[in-house]
Amino acid sequence: MQKIENITCINCPMGCRMEVTLEDGVVVSVKGHTCKRGETYAHQECTQPLRMITAVAPVEDSLMPVSVKTRTPIPKAKIEECMREIDALQLKAPIQAGDVLIADVAGTGVDIIATKSVQ
Repeated sequence: MQKIENITCINCPMGCRMEVTLEDGVVVSVKGHTCKRGETYAHQECTQPLRMITAVAPVEDSLMPVSVKTRTPIPKAKIEECMREIDALQLKAPIQAGDVLIADVAGTGVDIIATKSVQ
């Protein structure tokens, strides 16, 4: 069965509007992209969408929370599970930017890291 999706590329400021044709969950054509990155994005977005996650987590005895993010994008379907794991964090200072706060979040193979230091 053929399905057509209209998406906007987010890889550069051009914001190409693309028409992606899928057949049985496989991309068979991409129209409207002006570069190879757009075509690559269309394949990824329509078959296994990925997202970077950013959040904040409280730090015990600190008025300042720590900002966190995934080291690399994770499957969109894992966002809710990832956020539950971030919400369950019980952190204590000191935390250094780059520290791994959760290894292999939601079974994705991707770490949650601190993006700033908290003393």
